[in-house]
Amino acid sequence: MTQSLEQLREQLRKQQGGDGTSTSKPSGGDNALFKFWDAKNDTTTVIRFLPDKDTTNPFFWVERQVVNLTFDGILGDPSTTGKVISVQVPCMKMYDHTLHCPIRAEINKYWKTDKEDLARKYWPKRSYLMQGFVRECPFEEENSPENPIRRFTINKTLFKNIQQSLLDPEMEEMPTSYDRGTDFRIIKTQQGEYANYSTSTFARKETSLNDNERAAIEQYGLYDLKDFLPNRPTDEGLAVIEEMFFASLEGMPYDPKWANHYKPYGFDFYSAHLQAKNI
Repeated sequence: MTQSLEQLREQLRKQQGGDGTSTSKPSGGDNALFKFWDAKNDTTTVIRFLPDKDTTNPFFWVERQVVNLTFDGILGDPSTTGKVISVQVPCMKMYDHTLHCPIRAEINKYWKTDKEDLARKYWPKRSYLMQGFVRECPFEEENSPENPIRRFTINKTLFKNIQQSLLDPEMEEMPTSYDRGTDFRIIKTQQGEYANYSTSTFARKETSLNDNERAAIEQYGLYDLKDFLPNRPTDEGLAVIEEMFFASLEGMPYDPKWANHYKPYGFDFYSAHLQAKNI
């Protein structure tokens, strides 16, 4: 709340990619994440961004960088042979852009070679975690949370629109201002086979938070967004990431020995262990 729009713009101009965040906790099992992508085509969702609880964060978002590793089945489980098994691992640049990421260090060698397709495949995927209120929702949510302060996972297209608007001199106030902030309109259309959000934009009119929204902030407090990034890997975890990466490159199966660090969604380590031991 203490930062001005011009200070944020200065940080955006300086930013070279990857924000330095500290060791964090994994996201909880709540249902605060708002799935705006569930809206139908040709509809508009209106949200109002709020600042990060962490006042040292110059932005009202944190950047998430993950690499998707794919494997040919799971070692010791014949039923998975030929199936693509995916595991997401964090990129160290997400926590501090000066840190060494073994995956990025390796694939940087692939650019402008015959391995460029691999470089693109394993390049970290970026998204942006934000929070705020859903002011207009074009669909009915199931099990919406009691706390109306929601979290948003913003994709690259939407973030580009947000970034451009923030750098536009016609925007005079921080969009997260409680008194003179600006709603963001997520407009979903269709482009070919995929959803398209390229026309999403901030509203032109500034509005104040209403009494209910202010009461919610008072009651529940803001989220510290970095708490919802993946845990920062230990040295042991980083060694596992490197081993997994090269196994993925070679088209090998996923090894259950990695499950204490990184595992596919829904993976049952105990059952896989029994199968590997033929028990």
